[in-house]
Amino acid sequence: MRTAYGVETVRSAEAALMAELPAGALMQRAAAGLAAAAAGLLGRTYGRRVVLLVGSGDNGGDALYAGARLARRGARVTALLLSPERTHGGGLRALRAAGGRVVPAEGGAADGGAAGLGGGGSGLRRVFGGADLVVDGIVGIGGSGGLRSAAAALLRLVRDTGAPVLAVDLPSGVEAGTGEVRGEAVTAAATVTFGTYKPGLLVDPAAERAGALRLVDIGLGPYLPAVPELEALQHADVAALLPSPTAESDKYRRGVVGVVAGSERYPGAAVLAVGGALRGGAGAVRYVGPAARAVIARYPETLVHPGPPAKAGRVQAWVVGPGLGDGPGAAEVLEQVLAADVPVLVDADGLRLLDAVRVRGRSAPTLLTPHAGEAAALLGVDRAEVESGRLAAVRSLAAAYGATTLLKGSTTLVAEPDDSGGPVRVNPTGTPWLATAGSGDVLSGLTGSLLAAGLAARDAASAGAYLHGLAARTLAAGAPATAHELPDALPGVWRDVRGAAAERPRGGGGKAGG
Repeated sequence: MRTAYGVETVRSAEAALMAELPAGALMQRAAAGLAAAAAGLLGRTYGRRVVLLVGSGDNGGDALYAGARLARRGARVTALLLSPERTHGGGLRALRAAGGRVVPAEGGAADGGAAGLGGGGSGLRRVFGGADLVVDGIVGIGGSGGLRSAAAALLRLVRDTGAPVLAVDLPSGVEAGTGEVRGEAVTAAATVTFGTYKPGLLVDPAAERAGALRLVDIGLGPYLPAVPELEALQHADVAALLPSPTAESDKYRRGVVGVVAGSERYPGAAVLAVGGALRGGAGAVRYVGPAARAVIARYPETLVHPGPPAKAGRVQAWVVGPGLGDGPGAAEVLEQVLAADVPVLVDADGLRLLDAVRVRGRSAPTLLTPHAGEAAALLGVDRAEVESGRLAAVRSLAAAYGATTLLKGSTTLVAEPDDSGGPVRVNPTGTPWLATAGSGDVLSGLTGSLLAAGLAARDAASAGAYLHGLAARTLAAGAPATAHELPDALPGVWRDVRGAAAERPRGGGGKAGG
């Protein structure tokens, strides 16, 4: 599991560790990891040209010490100093002693001119033009509001040359604690981060600028709190959550999920939601709505009922909303589902009809699964505000509605309604090809099935998003995929997550029939 901590927590941990180490030892640990990552990107070190973009903070010091290590291995290292008078002194001495070159970058010049290179802007272009790697040590975790004009001018030169960028701790210009990008920022090929991940490395739009992530252990672990701010599940974590039938299981013990979806206008939403539900671990799927004929034609194992939900039979969880439409009966259908004393997942059209007071008054768990546009409508803000501040948006939604919230998008986030629910979860799987009609309906059915199988709302949302993203990756592999293919891809990724050994028959077995 990847975990991330906020800026102040990281600073406190670093201070506690530094108090027990010799002066400068922590920076040397970071520099060693950074130099190793740089050498890996370079392939070979001797004769390679490396440019360091050095700011006034500790990130600049890390870059300088790492540059010194590379220079001692034969790299030709040039450090461009954005604040020469405030550059880390020890790092500067180390780089010069190793044979590195140090140049003040007069960042205010529009053409990126620099003193000491001869030729002004053309001098800087010669430096970047021959660079095999650029190391971004401009701003650390305390930076905010995007890069200033001097650094931005250097970045434009870097982009023009196409040299790969290795970011120190996080790309300069992104918000470490929130994942927001409020101005000009570095886009890195890779990022080396120290001690722990920061939220901005896991949450878009900042995360998409980080490139490949490498975590360097500098000894912070014992000084970090037990509960992180964010966590990203991996295969083993999800495998531990997934339901597994026992020899005594039947379809009712495994859970029954009810799906209220589809309409005369949108029958396909019902089919997609049921398809996801059938692959989510519950023992049976009970469909309620006007699209029964389409559902049965595709999935004859589905239990169907014309409605209303209150008369459809017992379920362990409900999914309501995909393709529900805006007909006169939609609000009543939603109310009947919310009145049930079982977990309820609300998606799509169901979200438009939600009342926060009603949701907060439920005794059973509620899970909301909006995309950015739906989240913006629920919060009464612009969509752009949600997309630029995803972490704040998912927390606000969970708090306002007293419901576990899964915010879909380039970074899918899962938040609990209060602090007792644990850290926000970040889904690490998926692909841009998931941005296709109907994929969210499949996710709703899959996640609702996990709810019916007994998972807590937070776990069902996390596992559902993880499997859904893996299925999309498997299907797409660089080409378009359609939502109706997703359910059939789920068993394969489920097996991959749990491992082949967990699927081997162990003798005996549950009931062969219903």
